[in-house]
Formats: sequence, C-alpha cells, structure tokens
Amino acid sequence: MTNGILDGQYAPVHEELTVTELQTTGEIPAHLDGRYARIGPNPFAAPDPATYHLFTGDGMVHGVRLRDGRAEWYRNRWVRHADLARQMGERPRPGRAHAGMDYAVNTNVLAHAGRTFALVEAGCRPYELTDELETVGPCDFDGTLPGGYTAHPHRDPATGELHAVSYFFGWGDKVRYTVLGTSGRIRKVVDVQVNGSPMMHDFSLTEHYVVLYDLPVTFDPRQAAAGVPSALAGPVTSLLSRVIGRRTLPEPVVAAAIRSRRGGPPGLPYSWNPAYPARVGLLPREGRASDIRWFDIDPCYVFHPLNAYEDGETVVLDVIRHPRMFATGSIPGEGAPSLDRWTLDRTTGRVSTERLDDRPQEFPRHDERLVGRPYRYGYGVGIDIAGSDFGEGERVDLAVFEPDAVLKHDLLNRKTEVHRLGPNRIASEFSFVPSSDASAEDDGVLMGYVLDTTTDRSDLVFLDAATLEQTGAVHLPARIPSGFHGNWMPATP
Repeated sequence: MTNGILDGQYAPVHEELTVTELQTTGEIPAHLDGRYARIGPNPFAAPDPATYHLFTGDGMVHGVRLRDGRAEWYRNRWVRHADLARQMGERPRPGRAHAGMDYAVNTNVLAHAGRTFALVEAGCRPYELTDELETVGPCDFDGTLPGGYTAHPHRDPATGELHAVSYFFGWGDKVRYTVLGTSGRIRKVVDVQVNGSPMMHDFSLTEHYVVLYDLPVTFDPRQAAAGVPSALAGPVTSLLSRVIGRRTLPEPVVAAAIRSRRGGPPGLPYSWNPAYPARVGLLPREGRASDIRWFDIDPCYVFHPLNAYEDGETVVLDVIRHPRMFATGSIPGEGAPSLDRWTLDRTTGRVSTERLDDRPQEFPRHDERLVGRPYRYGYGVGIDIAGSDFGEGERVDLAVFEPDAVLKHDLLNRKTEVHRLGPNRIASEFSFVPSSDASAEDDGVLMGYVLDTTTDRSDLVFLDAATLEQTGAVHLPARIPSGFHGNWMPATP
C-alpha cells in the first residue's frame, strides 16, 4: 500500500553519509563560506502508510560545506529526538522537552548566535546541532524559552535578533511572540489572545509591527482522540472540545495526553474550521498584547508569507494564499496556491487584495537584508506551472506534484520570470545569498537542492539571481527526499 508521500520524491533514505570527494560542474561562487542545509521528514522505521503524515516523519538534515569555490563535504543526519535515539540504539540527548512534546523535528534549520538549530512547531523546542549536523539535544535558549518555539522565526536585519510567533494547543486561546537576542537568549515574551487554538505556521515582520495570521485551521479534538481506546474516544473528544482553545492546560496534563496517544495514529490534529473567523493582526513590536489591531479577511490559509513592509498608513503583506487547508484531507491541496498582496489600511481598517501571480507556487523567499522593508524581488518554486485551470477550492494533491521550476517575481514591474529545471528534475526551496553585504537586491546566487529522478541523485544547484541561469552544481552521492525548509549559514568569524 502507498499513500503518495512514502515513495517517489518523498521516499525516505536509509543511510547517514559523510562524503568529502564531491563532483561539481560550472562554478561555485568563491565568496560562499559556510553551510547550506535543508531539513525534511525521513522516517527511520517503516511507518504504516494508512496513518503516516508528511508533517510527522523523523527529521533528517542534509548539508553541504562550501569554501573557496569548493564543496568540502556532504552530510545527512537524523535529528535524534528521544524516541528516535532509542530506536537507533543510542541514549537520548540531554535537555528537557516542553510538556512531553518531543517528536519529529523536521521543518527548518538555521544558525543563530553561533549555534545551529533544527526547528519544528506546535509545542516542541528546537534541537541544537553541531556544525557537522550531529544532534546536541533539545534547547531552551539557556533557560529563557518559556514553552515551545516556531518553525519560522524571522531575523530583523537592523538588529540581528530573531522574532518568532509560536502556537501550542495547551496554551488555550493565545499564541506567543518572542524575541531572541543576538546573545542567544530570549529577551521579550508577549502572549496574544486569539479566538481558539489556530495552526499559526508563520508570520510576518515589518519595521514596527509583528503580523499575525489568525486563520481557520484549528486544533481538531476528533483527530486528537484518534489514538485512545474506542470506548474513550467520545468522552475524550467532548472534553478536549470544551477545553482546547479556552484555557491553559498544565504541562503534566499535556504530557499525559501525549503519552496516551503513543502507538496510535500520528496524524496531524488540525483541520479546516469554517466557523473560525479569518483575520490578520498588527501587534506593535514595542507594544503590549492589548495594542494589537485585527483586520478581517476572507477565509483562506497562509503557510508562508513572502515579505511585508509599511507604506505610510498602510501595511503591505505579500503571501502565498491557499483557498482552504485540511478541509478534505490531511495533505495540503485544496485549491492552487497563488501569490497575493493584502494591503491593510490603518486609517480606515479596510483590507484590499490583489493577485500578483496566479501560478501555483510555494516556498517563497527574498533578500533577507530586506525583511520587513520595501523590496522588489521575490522567488518561489513553481508547482505544475504549465498548469491547468484549477477552480477555487478544487482538490489539488500537492503531495504528488513535482515542482519543476524556480520563479522570480519583479514586484515593481509586475513581471515573473521562469527557470525550468528540465525533464525529471524536481525543485526544492531556493535561498537567496547576496554577493556582498553592499550588493544590489538581485546581485547574488539562488541555491537549492534539485532531485533528478532518472539518476535518483540530487544536486545542490546555483542560479544567478539576476538572470536565473544555472552557473554551477554540486553533484551529491544520494537522493535528498522532497522536504521542507533550509538556509544558507555563513561561517562565523
């Protein structure tokens, strides 16, 4: 039995490799000194296809070390959460999980304050990794992180601090905004009240605001109760419905609930909730939770914004908009995702919308020197861009699509350029790295892994960000399964 996310481009690999002799073609930009790493789900033990979820597979990091125009190594390593370490015959790493939430850390990987972190959301803490991608253990930022963290922090280019919005079903009707200083310690915590228990995967940051996407994908008590004995499923569902999103649960209660589900279906306990109002919140970065202002929008879901910025009395939000999410299944796919612009008028309270590009796409990136500032260029991965005319809300099974192109959006001139990767080549997220600190916005390189299904091997591909022409590639000795997010991590002096 297959389910589309355990075979083909998603099929897990079964070995950890360290390879120092790597073949290349073209040129690796000589100014690149650091590591490119990306993470994604890669189950260690064979899961049940009937219950396996793409978001819950054990995390594996794939990294390449670059220096002086050379590729020095490729490594892939599982992130050893406690259960996985035991499965591998190893001792769990030291460090305390939050509320028993210690599972697959598989969504993002980045460096901050001289340390490397693998990230996931929904109540888990980050896992610290070494420079060589070995697991150190769960991290609470030297005891300053109250609870879990997010998969998508954003770095303010002016201060170097990491801003984050985290969610967790045990927090009741609130999400948490934190600021992680350049010292590697949390310096600010603000709890923001919401309408229930939403899945707040990402957020946006502007120069003066934190932008929250409070959208109708919420904790689903029925799915959460799926792992308990059938005689208790009804009462447990009823209890969770009365509690989740309304009051904070003590950590021991949450930990006991997590333990009770072990061995049961590991599906994602979040689904589309048409009764939940869709809105966007502007929280002043230097304000209090009570200072947030909400703007109503049409129901939809946003996994990933591209960028946001302030323009006088308006705030401009560029997002990848999904018409719905998890309404007809547990894998993303209810309607084609598009690049949209929402403009929030702080004077009138109105929101205007504009479709910037209707090609199905995801994994938006931009020049991160311009996080929260006006910008011109954005990049993304095109999904079946030769495309059909997908209707609003029509089921589009993105789990089995094969992204075949890199997109470059010129948001000033409203033009999109397309770089097709070629037959049988599948794109992952591409990150932009400038040529220098002072270079122009599109003067740099885009890098990302590309899977060649004819050879069952992957390459680290370099594109000229200005022209989208391929300038070089590192040919890797193995396949990197389609996964989630990654980043360029420059070497620390």
